[in-house]
Amino acid sequence: MPDPNDSRFHETGFPSLQWEEDDLPTRPMPLHERPLQARIDNEMAVIAEHHVRIALAIEKFWGHRDCVEYLQKLIMSGGHQDGQKRVGFKSEVLSALINLAALHKIE
Repeated sequence: MPDPNDSRFHETGFPSLQWEEDDLPTRPMPLHERPLQARIDNEMAVIAEHHVRIALAIEKFWGHRDCVEYLQKLIMSGGHQDGQKRVGFKSEVLSALINLAALHKIE
């Protein structure tokens, strides 16, 4: 009999954070468990949605040593070095750039 004080058995309106053994094959895959290329593609899609030219440049540099340096310059400068004044990137784009720099080092 379930313990009535156990929070997993109280109706909160939200799905349980606990996974039962029979639910494991159908649970959503956490981002850190996704295959490397799927993670890269996800981050590139975020960047391409907001900054197509930067996404194209990253695709050209990907796999080269200069790619991480380019990503770091983007992160630190807040924009592409095309002469346009920028305030910076949206948080989701900045997060994607940081994640890509880390993923490039893994690869």
